[in-house]
Amino acid sequence: MAKVLMYSTAVCPFCLMAERLLRAKGADIEKVRVDLEPERRQEMMTRTGRRTVPQIYVGDRHVGGYDDLAALDRAGGLDPLLGAP
Repeated sequence: MAKVLMYSTAVCPFCLMAERLLRAKGADIEKVRVDLEPERRQEMMTRTGRRTVPQIYVGDRHVGGYDDLAALDRAGGLDPLLGAP
């Protein structure tokens, strides 16, 4: 299964929904809490060009935020990207 990296905060409902969807797919998620590590927010913005959380990477591919993740799943593209059976 591909590595998943998610920039998030504790109070973000979209982060929780993204985590729930990814865990349901069996993904192991490395979370970067930008609320606990503010210097990592700048890293996130530099890498993604976005300011909002969540920002999700599957492997080396930037998937985007929760809406992007959910749309990818609905289109049938998330399982192949994750390498899910």
